[in-house]
Amino acid sequence: MFTSRGRAPRRGPTERTMRGQEALKRRVVDAANAALTQTGHVAPVEIVMRLGWLPPTLEHEWRNGERELFAHMQISVEKLRACIASLDEWAKQRGLVSLEATYVARSRAHQPLRFSSALSDVEERAWRTHWTAADASPKQLEKLQQKLEKAPDLFCVDARDFGWTCGECKDTGPFYLRDGNKTLCLACADLDHLTFLPAGDATLSRRAKAKSKLSAVVMRFVRSRKRWERRGVLVEADALAAAEQQCIDDAPERAARKPMYAARRAREDALLVDEFQAAVLRLFPSCPKDEAREIAEHAAERHSGRVGRSAAGRALDDDAITLAVIASIRHRHTKYDDLLMRGVERFDARDRIRGDVDDVLRRWRAVRAFP
Repeated sequence: MFTSRGRAPRRGPTERTMRGQEALKRRVVDAANAALTQTGHVAPVEIVMRLGWLPPTLEHEWRNGERELFAHMQISVEKLRACIASLDEWAKQRGLVSLEATYVARSRAHQPLRFSSALSDVEERAWRTHWTAADASPKQLEKLQQKLEKAPDLFCVDARDFGWTCGECKDTGPFYLRDGNKTLCLACADLDHLTFLPAGDATLSRRAKAKSKLSAVVMRFVRSRKRWERRGVLVEADALAAAEQQCIDDAPERAARKPMYAARRAREDALLVDEFQAAVLRLFPSCPKDEAREIAEHAAERHSGRVGRSAAGRALDDDAITLAVIASIRHRHTKYDDLLMRGVERFDARDRIRGDVDDVLRRWRAVRAFP
């Protein structure tokens, strides 16, 4: 059937489009649940990074104030709006508390950051909104709000292995600071009086930074790992000297406490693994005990950043336990790894094996007929 002008009438969304919308919604919800479990709050910027839409290099340039975010993302405006709508719907369904973050650049001026000049104030506010658990205490909410309003550290780049030129004096040096679209040496950025303290001694770095009125974090982009890594900190010389003396003064005391702390951490880790295994078997009574143990050991490994080390994981939250079990099922009981090796995008691979994961979860949730 055609209109008087010979064109086919406009139809509603096709079945393929609707399936795509549902798949995107599931991806957003999965990423949001994982973020809430691991960090205790959810930020839209973190969600688009978890979805793979925001490369780390672009996020770094945006936080430096060098460019707007959405203007350089290879994602359509429609998808971004669908993402924020799904996120807002998910947060309201879970009854989460909303807080607004203040995004400013990591430069001396700390100029406000915008996601896009094409967005309205309402849309900008939506992308600045963070959500946290409804049962968070007033003290927790206050602490999170202070964190969201805190100005970021100054950010310097370790440039000792490649050439560059200052945008003002045309000189060079081991470090530079990005100020908007300018690349400045430490002298032009008024940071040349600071002393570089290499990373390696966490106690010394923390104390020196706390004592220094002005400081800057030094980072370097590691291409092989595709991420920024901390190389040290620039601090005032007097602050560094005071921190070094403080570390010398209490070195014997800290050395004496070290074995005690190590033993205590080992006991805490063993207890967490036991409790995590028990929680897995409580939620999934038909899960093999050996596999439940492996899930607990993997999820609760110290310094791993996995769900078992999150606040929700240590509290044995049901959602955190379930996320750890699902992650294990993906790798051990489905073709997920094979799909990744064939080049299938991570979230597409998860959609393909979702039915297999649900089947295993269903079997493991069933109570065993015999011991």
